[in-house]
Amino acid sequence: MTSGINEDLVLVVGATGGVGQLVVGKLLEKGVKVRTLTRNAEKANKMFDNKVEVFVGDIREANTLPAAVDEVTHIICCTGTTAFPSGRWEFDPQPNFFEWGQIFLDANYREAKAKNTPAKVDAEGVANLVAAAPQNLKRFVFVSSVGILRKDQPPFSILNAFGVLDAKQKGEQAIINSGLPYTIIRPGRLIDGPYTSYDLNTLLKATTGGKLDVVIGKGDTLAGDASRIDVAAACVESIFYSASEGQIFELVNKGTRPPTIDWEKLFSQLG
Repeated sequence: MTSGINEDLVLVVGATGGVGQLVVGKLLEKGVKVRTLTRNAEKANKMFDNKVEVFVGDIREANTLPAAVDEVTHIICCTGTTAFPSGRWEFDPQPNFFEWGQIFLDANYREAKAKNTPAKVDAEGVANLVAAAPQNLKRFVFVSSVGILRKDQPPFSILNAFGVLDAKQKGEQAIINSGLPYTIIRPGRLIDGPYTSYDLNTLLKATTGGKLDVVIGKGDTLAGDASRIDVAAACVESIFYSASEGQIFELVNKGTRPPTIDWEKLFSQLG
């Protein structure tokens, strides 16, 4: 188990998103000093009750990152956007009825019209963040996705129709190639609040109800739902244990949940 963690400074990127909010909360519960990177300082300050450092920046804009990463010891990256074209892709200007057809059919047109596509966030943005990271960083934690190695198989081929898994894989590769110590977590379909995404799961407020166990695996063989609560816990707990360093693993919720989740035991199985 890593010692001296309370003396460190963790940068949470994507802190106002579903997983990111929970990561910040869990770090604060452990007494860890937190800095957030956000495009909306007012939103972040209100959300976290002014208990964290707030730096305004955007991983899509490399020149905004040096100040945010200065003196941080860990980075937990929870950024992402929707897998399918939506308002969160930040089209400029907003497409009319006829343009949506071209957006769905023409990848080059999509990238030209939208500022927040998977390619710009999970590939280019993560690469920018990796390039800016301090060379003495203790850990870079990245929330990726199951299906990275099964993009040609359904349902992942459908999920990747607009390149979200391609982009996540490029982000992973940038981290691996950097030489920085890392942990990459590939969750299943995210469920449980906070509800920030735009899909049927959100509308139905799907939840594990705290009844399902945490299952982790390697080699991209797992499938199923993953609680945002447990994904956030995995992000935070991973920086406490050396066994999770240099590991890429999937996480889903299945089976009967024990009284407590033994993260040390789970991570030790990865070796």
